[in-house]
Amino acid sequence: MKKIFILLLFTFSLLSRSHAQSVTVDATIDSLQIMIGEQTAINLQVSADTNQRIFFPVYKDTLIRGVEIIDVAKPDTQYLNDRKRMVVTQSYIVTSFDSALYYLPPMTVEVDNQSYASNPLALKVYSYSIPLDSLHPDYFFGQKENMKPIFVWNDWIWMMICAFLVVPIVILLIYLLKRLQDNKPIIRKVKVEPKLPPHQAAMSEIERIKGEKIWKSGDQKEYYTQLTDVIRTYIRDRFDFNALEMTSSEILDRLQQETDKEALKDLKELLLTADLVKFAKHNPMMNENDANLVNAIDFIDDTKKEEIEEQAPKEITIVEKRPLAVKVSLIVGVVAVSAVLVFSVIYVCVQLYHLFA
Repeated sequence: MKKIFILLLFTFSLLSRSHAQSVTVDATIDSLQIMIGEQTAINLQVSADTNQRIFFPVYKDTLIRGVEIIDVAKPDTQYLNDRKRMVVTQSYIVTSFDSALYYLPPMTVEVDNQSYASNPLALKVYSYSIPLDSLHPDYFFGQKENMKPIFVWNDWIWMMICAFLVVPIVILLIYLLKRLQDNKPIIRKVKVEPKLPPHQAAMSEIERIKGEKIWKSGDQKEYYTQLTDVIRTYIRDRFDFNALEMTSSEILDRLQQETDKEALKDLKELLLTADLVKFAKHNPMMNENDANLVNAIDFIDDTKKEEIEEQAPKEITIVEKRPLAVKVSLIVGVVAVSAVLVFSVIYVCVQLYHLFA
């Protein structure tokens, strides 16, 4: 029993020691000595398990009397052993304005409601003294006069830019305000080119078809479709009936009332060939294609209506109400320009005040 008791006591002491060693607290300082007013960092480092809660000490303004805390950085955490352990570092930026050798007591950290103290530190603060030569007082001079800084253009370039922009900004603001107040409709003048006479428009399309040489590529149906569409459009514009929606026989019957039979002879041959190609898969010869193109040109020349005089382009005036989007844009523009103007004026005034103060 005595041996068992001693073994249990030894095991308990080992477990307690391992638990106590699971948390370590260490304090370091970046610089052991600083000049009055300089700053240094005290780094408080805690090593613990990741499931433990760590609370660093919180100070108001001073670490001890004579040593002031300037800033406290955010804790920096590093994980070790597959994130089973962690090392958390808290930095305190300190300074001092009294020359002395300061003893920095241990800093207390709480881990799972148990306190752990760090090692103490020391900080030496010294002042810089100027050696005085009392044997040669003539080497010492009195206070010098205030020196005026040299005028540098780069220091005032933005002030001058803002000053020059004030006038155009004011003009733009006045223009936007007038546009916003008058609420007049938008008047636009559009130049409308006169429509080409039917025979000129048809001949232009025939020249295009002739230049593309569609029939030479073997696409006879596309060639006759385009050619007959040109003729049907010309008939619609020239004789005022919708030839695009009529069959070939209906077009010929209607044109017998409008023109002579000699002119219809060429058109009849063209329409007949086109219907055979489109609906009966007829494959005309090369000279037949050329002949039908000539028939289309002859029909247009025989039935065209000469224009007495060429019409000049017309200029029409379109009056539109101002949309809501334009009003909103004007309001936004006025606000933005006003803000830029106010900022420029304030900036120039402040710079002038610093210049002449």
